[in-house]
Amino acid sequence: MTVAQKPNVGVFTNPSHDLYIASCSPDSAALEPAPGEVIVHVKATGICGSDIHFQKHGQIGPTMVVREEHILGHESAGIVIAVHPTVTSLKVGDKVALEPGVPCYKCKQCLSGYYNGCPDVQFKSTPPVPGFLRRYVNHPAEWCHKIEGLTYEEGALLEPLSVVLFGIETSGLKLGDPLVICGAGPIGIIAALSANAAGASPIVITDVSESRLDYIKKLVPRVNTVLVSRGQTPEDVASEIIKAAGGIKPRVCLECTGVESSLASGIYSLEFRGVCHCIGVGATFQNIPFMHLSVNEIEVKFQYRYANQWPKAIRIMREGLVNGIQNIITHKFKLEDAVKAFSTSADPKSGSVKVMIVDEE
Repeated sequence: MTVAQKPNVGVFTNPSHDLYIASCSPDSAALEPAPGEVIVHVKATGICGSDIHFQKHGQIGPTMVVREEHILGHESAGIVIAVHPTVTSLKVGDKVALEPGVPCYKCKQCLSGYYNGCPDVQFKSTPPVPGFLRRYVNHPAEWCHKIEGLTYEEGALLEPLSVVLFGIETSGLKLGDPLVICGAGPIGIIAALSANAAGASPIVITDVSESRLDYIKKLVPRVNTVLVSRGQTPEDVASEIIKAAGGIKPRVCLECTGVESSLASGIYSLEFRGVCHCIGVGATFQNIPFMHLSVNEIEVKFQYRYANQWPKAIRIMREGLVNGIQNIITHKFKLEDAVKAFSTSADPKSGSVKVMIVDEE
């Protein structure tokens, strides 16, 4: 049994959309991992758009609903402070990133390697499973990835990087492929960094925020940007995308917003037999340009989280293939200031890209 020096607290929301810090499990006075588990002192957690959505709207889609007091957070890294005797892969003092999804290991999806589709997955921060945004957390050792040589903040960025890598893999993006990325939020920016490393050419990225486009241009100078104005039709935006690509129609679109008009813009910009891969999540029902998709044989793909990406993401991060990813962290707050961190992350006027909550001794 391990006794921690500080009380364990977490960042909660509830069906009333409150956001508050309170005591949580495991009890810091008696930290004892279960068989196969370790206890991790969470040192860094990034705020995801889904965290904001759960707090402000109480649900994502019809099944992921906040029905009780609920701990947020799933982009985390920390240090192992207790290990169950059955665990041999980790030891106290190891720096780890926490993969948040724990599947059943038994269903068809798990046995075929696509554990992201497991119907019984316990994904941290998705209701009713409590998240990582707390000081201490127990987690299966199998889903704790060693990150020696990386900072805790870089470890926390492995989760959104894994989202993007799965998107690039599933889309079939290849060296030299013309690419459009719709949306210059954290996922879109990481997509640009990753596509740059993958050799996509040219790369175009769209957004409604000029400051976001200026930001990505500094990180990846060869990216071409398209500022989307309110009221533009998807066809007009598509024409701007093709123009920004030097007259080339992209073969792949990575749609990172989940917004209907943005999805349509990406679709209209694609070449015959192009691929529109949807990373972003959005409204339950959306209109799409069906006949344009049909006569141009455009393939629309989707993804649900990721599978088998974390070891690859760690290698990519260690070897500097996505240098600049650390720069998306624009704001840092102590765990005790998490409410202010969420307010900053949700405020478009704050200039935040990725807000990180840290717990440093």
